Amino acid sequence: MLKYLSFSATLAMSVAAMLVCVEPAQAQERPIAYTHARLIPISSAEIEEGTIVFHKGKIVAIGPNEKVEIPDGAFVQDVQGRYIMPGLVDTHNHIGGIGGGDGSSPTQPDVRIYDSLNCLDSGFRRARAGGLTTLNIMPGSGHLLSGQTVYVKLRRSKTIEDMMVRDAEGKPMGGMKMANGTNSIRDNPPWPGTRGKSAALVRKMFIDAQEYGEKIKRAAGDESKLPPRDIAKDALLEVLSGKRLVHHHTHRHDDIMTVLRLKEEFGFRCVLHHTSEAWKLPAEIAKAGVGCSIIVLDSPGGKLEAKNKKLETGGILEKAGVKVAIHTDDWITDSRFFLRCAALAHRAGMSRAGALKALTINGAEMLDMGDRIGTLEVGKDADFVMMENDPLSVYCKVTETWIEGNLVWNRLNEEDRLYAVGGFGAGDDTTPYLCCAPEGGDDE
Repeated sequence: MLKYLSFSATLAMSVAAMLVCVEPAQAQERPIAYTHARLIPISSAEIEEGTIVFHKGKIVAIGPNEKVEIPDGAFVQDVQGRYIMPGLVDTHNHIGGIGGGDGSSPTQPDVRIYDSLNCLDSGFRRARAGGLTTLNIMPGSGHLLSGQTVYVKLRRSKTIEDMMVRDAEGKPMGGMKMANGTNSIRDNPPWPGTRGKSAALVRKMFIDAQEYGEKIKRAAGDESKLPPRDIAKDALLEVLSGKRLVHHHTHRHDDIMTVLRLKEEFGFRCVLHHTSEAWKLPAEIAKAGVGCSIIVLDSPGGKLEAKNKKLETGGILEKAGVKVAIHTDDWITDSRFFLRCAALAHRAGMSRAGALKALTINGAEMLDMGDRIGTLEVGKDADFVMMENDPLSVYCKVTETWIEGNLVWNRLNEEDRLYAVGGFGAGDDTTPYLCCAPEGGDDE
């Protein structure tokens, strides 16, 4: 017999789900169904009165109420018109106390950002409060190449290893952070002093990696002929082979063209980030076949090379056929206001569908995860966010955030709510994790 819960029983239901969520997703043995929701699948038309069923971390059914068969024994909750959409994907984020490349060189491909991350950082709770479920965490942009990024799910975790998204071989997934423009220009060699020298250093870096790869190929497995192991060049070979995607910070239109030129020359896969002046050359970006991860700001300020940024950029790129995602660059935009970024882009010309894709499936595809997240479809991870009001409305509030069938943030939970509204203790990275651990450990 099905167990039905009214929306007034949300807290009781959420507590039950919280007991599930402290274990791996596979421990979610009992199906959960949310009925009478306004579903936004992204991959298909919105459903006014719909049901979503998830079990063991995966979506197992979704559709209009009358067409979804709910399994026997499932928890069933009538959410009375709440909006449900896929978990939000942020393609460019810096939470977790990042520490990438240092001042020793302008190119440091051997640096792995996950070696510097603190998964107990309060920023992760803020991100969950904003409905974010998947992040690309990157080192900063003060280098031509500042290190390897890492893709994470915002699971409640004790270690960064438990948050990492892994490929079919079990390896952490991530890209490579590069940048151009004024950030990396300095007066002290080996740092570049001009834009031209910046591009020259990048070319030399890739050529050196190609020559290293050729030596490995010629050795044909003979260890006596192999070059000394170079983990920096190993990472660059992943870029050159297409296994590791370049996430490239760039603002001015001439800097954007430099990235496209280098991409064509060396054949690496690339997503352009920020792209303040992308509105000046949408056709060129579309022809190059690269996506743009844009930041949407409603106030002036920042660096001089971003002075021509426009809210209309997303709409202009969308109309040109460019795949567009939106990112926070947190702290530039607080992760809690991610939905608002899409609302501003929609107001300035992006279609509703395009703005919602920019928060979900487009970002997922830029992270090579489109087959796992980004839409509400049977077989995909049960990553979703539930909201009061339309996601593009100023009145929208995230009420629950779920990852792989586990409730990771609940507005009705007083401790969780603190990270949505702020207040004393919201910036404390330790105390919230001690509530259930009498010996001072993290019990999450």
